[in-house]
Amino acid sequence: MTLGNLQRAKLTEWIKDESGKLGFFATGISQPGRLDDDARRVEDWLEGNNHGEMSWMERNREKRYDPTRLVEGVLSIITVLCNYTPKEKIFREDEFQVSNYAYGKDYHRVIKDKLYQLLGTIEEKTGKRKARVFVDSAPVLDRAWARKSGLGFIGKNTLLINRKGGSYFFIGHLMLDLALNYDENREEKNFCGSCTLCLKDCPTGALEPFRLDANKCISYLTIEHRSKIPERFKDKMHNWIFGCDICQEVCPWNREVVVHHEPDFDPPEKLKKMNKTQWRDLSEEDFTLLFRNSAIQRVGFEGLKRNIHYLPE
Repeated sequence: MTLGNLQRAKLTEWIKDESGKLGFFATGISQPGRLDDDARRVEDWLEGNNHGEMSWMERNREKRYDPTRLVEGVLSIITVLCNYTPKEKIFREDEFQVSNYAYGKDYHRVIKDKLYQLLGTIEEKTGKRKARVFVDSAPVLDRAWARKSGLGFIGKNTLLINRKGGSYFFIGHLMLDLALNYDENREEKNFCGSCTLCLKDCPTGALEPFRLDANKCISYLTIEHRSKIPERFKDKMHNWIFGCDICQEVCPWNREVVVHHEPDFDPPEKLKKMNKTQWRDLSEEDFTLLFRNSAIQRVGFEGLKRNIHYLPE
């Protein structure tokens, strides 16, 4: 399908409008190609062994840097942000902590479903497309493509920060064989300024400006790290048993963000009532029932119990 300039502009804006109707608070569109600068940064990061046990980061590297090697015939990358800022923090600080993004249903499923709906809407208008949907589960540089399409800047905590929406959001991509208008010159400069709150407040010292050592990151240690958690972190975990939000909680860009309006991200009542005793007594059957549709399922029952029993009584 070949479009004139006016048609392409109208279709691009229509797609962004449809994306908003599905609950995405920001949408940007990029022209696919190799991300040379990001490739160099990732290679340097890998050489420093900052990825810990995440060996999958070492595979499919050229596909990660260049999506034209990942999706044949791709002409546009539609990147979306979906807010998950909770209505309330459901755990007291003296109780075990679960990252905000895992309060509700598994975001992979929720966001993918929405992106497939968006694709279906596009196909109703343009005809069948060659397309693929990605949500944090493929060799894609999520934050790089979001930054490239003008959806934010990379903060000192290495997260994408949107000046209107902070950093509590999921990133998804729809890659398809349809040439659209690209948000090419909308990349934002860094707006962290002299702020170093995220660096100072990380209890394990995992952060340097714009660089994360996953080997020290609580989120990595409680999810991706499969072997025994090193003893040196035992008194630095701040009760986190799945993920960690500290570098986001202290970020000034998250002070005035609006809460999400996605029912699938709301926590079940049973999760809201969990205390340390209930966490420690959690059976495998209860784990399966409570987290059947949750991102917490990813760490598995044994992994979650490892995290719980690692922390001091």
